[in-house]
Amino acid sequence: MANGTIRYWAAAKSAAGTADEPYDAATLAEALDAARERHPGELVRVLRRCSFLVDGDPVGTRAHETVALAEGGTVEVLPPFAGG
Repeated sequence: MANGTIRYWAAAKSAAGTADEPYDAATLAEALDAARERHPGELVRVLRRCSFLVDGDPVGTRAHETVALAEGGTVEVLPPFAGG
């Protein structure tokens, strides 16, 4: 297990009710499952549409179970943005 920070942006921030919170997880999938448990409801729906950065690197289409989290790392939760 690693400890780090999840940062929520835009609609994810609103749905979570916080800008950031700690994670204690080995993979992105575990961190997101824990976030869904802490914030049932709107955040669960918002996360389905989000993209993610782990320590600045885009997750893209990789399975979240395969994305390892580092001690002291950061997960950025990015909902779709409007505009250009």
